[in-house]
Amino acid sequence: MSAPSASPLHFRGARLLFIAASLVVVVAGLKAAQSFFLPLLMALFLTILCVPPMRWLERRGLPTWLAALLVIAGAILAVLAVAIVIGGSLQSFYVELPFYRARLDGMVQTALSWLNGHGIDVSAQELTQDINTGAVMDLAGTIAGSLVTAFSSVVLILLLMAFMLLELHGAPKKVRLALGDPEADISDLGRGAAMVQRYLAVKTLMGLLNAAIAIGVCFAFGIDFALLWGLFAFLFNFVPNIGSVLAGIPPVLLGLIQYGPARAAMVAALYILLDFTSGNWLEPRMMGRRLGLSPLVVMLSLIFWGWLWGPVGMLLSVPLTSATKLFCEHADDMRWLAILLGSGDEPPAKR
Repeated sequence: MSAPSASPLHFRGARLLFIAASLVVVVAGLKAAQSFFLPLLMALFLTILCVPPMRWLERRGLPTWLAALLVIAGAILAVLAVAIVIGGSLQSFYVELPFYRARLDGMVQTALSWLNGHGIDVSAQELTQDINTGAVMDLAGTIAGSLVTAFSSVVLILLLMAFMLLELHGAPKKVRLALGDPEADISDLGRGAAMVQRYLAVKTLMGLLNAAIAIGVCFAFGIDFALLWGLFAFLFNFVPNIGSVLAGIPPVLLGLIQYGPARAAMVAALYILLDFTSGNWLEPRMMGRRLGLSPLVVMLSLIFWGWLWGPVGMLLSVPLTSATKLFCEHADDMRWLAILLGSGDEPPAKR
């Protein structure tokens, strides 16, 4: 008597279990190798941003090496400016931190007195157990400290970016040879790279605009460390959906401590208006064709990459997920994952 054959459902379940186990191993490896992958990925995405100005210089007759050198010099100046803003602002912030904490504690005590005066019995000891004002004021310093850590390997990042820029001309030929076909059509990969490049370019322009507006708002309302909050507005513009909200928390909280709830509310209203205008009108008009990611996937990718690699992972969450989707579209056994990551309204990739 022959043994009963296994059903297709049995094999499908075993395959899914194997894929899930493999993903767990890959994710654990990515988290363990964070110090290796983060500089590499930051260099890659900086290279993508630097390609258009480099091509522009080449069209003006400059040789590749000189165009790359000028672009790298511009990147170095930008990084130095960021380092000066973060370093100077953090130093002043930590000097003023005891004063801000004392002001915040005083506001909490005033609120307690008002509540007790209206018959709401709230114990100060119970409230301080639930609300740690020191931890609240340390929030901005912690975020800025994480950015300093991310920039600590800046020399390695710039070196990697330089070599990537110099290797651009030979990249298509290497890809075709790696595929085993010197005449292979890699136009889909080029279009995918162009979409990521456009996304990063638009986000950079919008980030600069948001930073300028945030600096103007903070200067107009007398909020301390306006340059630092402008830098936050620029960097967190790369974080989808909640980036502007995160960037607005420190200046609104500082406005509350410095001037009270009325001015803090005005600053918060302007940040909300900025987020609504840029996120719902300007960016969609400038972005044109989107990256083809589901809104739910964008939010989940923000959570996943943020958990995996911290603030830098949050900044790169959308480009990383888009690159993953592009890879899955061209792998026969991973196309199902590309479909799940997609928005559902884009045409299927050519095979």
